[in-house]
Amino acid sequence: MRNKRSAATLVRLLEHARYEVLPTATTEDKVLQHVPREQTITVTASPSKGLEATLDLAERLAGHGYDVVPHLAARMVTGRSELSEIADRLVGKGISSIFVPGGDAEPAGDYHDALALLQDLAELGRPFAQVGITGYPESHPSIHDDLTVQAMWDKRHHASHIVSNLTFDPSVVRDWLHRLRARGVKMPLLLGIPGPVERTKLLSMATKIGVGESTKFLAKNKGLFARLAAPGGFTGESFLEKCAPALREEGALVEGLHVFTFNQIAETEAWRTNLLEALRR
Repeated sequence: MRNKRSAATLVRLLEHARYEVLPTATTEDKVLQHVPREQTITVTASPSKGLEATLDLAERLAGHGYDVVPHLAARMVTGRSELSEIADRLVGKGISSIFVPGGDAEPAGDYHDALALLQDLAELGRPFAQVGITGYPESHPSIHDDLTVQAMWDKRHHASHIVSNLTFDPSVVRDWLHRLRARGVKMPLLLGIPGPVERTKLLSMATKIGVGESTKFLAKNKGLFARLAAPGGFTGESFLEKCAPALREEGALVEGLHVFTFNQIAETEAWRTNLLEALRR
């Protein structure tokens, strides 16, 4: 039986959920068909597709009335001149929020990390009202845990919120939140979770985006692995319920969810709305 406090926490987070999508040829149609205009959409930046694909889809979705958050991967931007052009272009389309990861690409120019781009944005007059940065609840493949927390501290004057990467372990979320806040990082957080997704797709993507211990966690939790393998895939409901006590703690400052859809957009919106309906009964 779900307790009322956990249910209230989950409703609040699900009501403030945004969807991360990949800029493919079918994404625009999927969003228009399945996602209401009040949902925020974030558009990833892929080294293989180039930043133009991200900017173009973001502009088109903004034109349809969505609140859109393009990902400006720092290493994909050549320098301040291009950054200024991108900022003018996005602001001109009414886009007021961005997400700034370092990115996986080799540096295209001056920016070797997100902080350098954020500093230049400040020099350009802070054109965006909302700027998100990445948080890593689990170990990043190439960055030490202490450095990821330090990086968030270093970026605190340039960012408005943190978006956490994926993890499947509620205790990792709890411990990371405590460590983050103990270090004085007070920015609001959007908790990253996977939407409903096929097991093989989820696990293959997880290895590529910085999830360190999740495969070990899955090996120890065969019940969860069975759920991932089952029709419908992983939904995150049980994960969120187990996270709820930590997410509602005073000072946790968890304001919503960042849902990695892996472009299973219809399935993700159906999951969210069905879960909200069940929680409100």
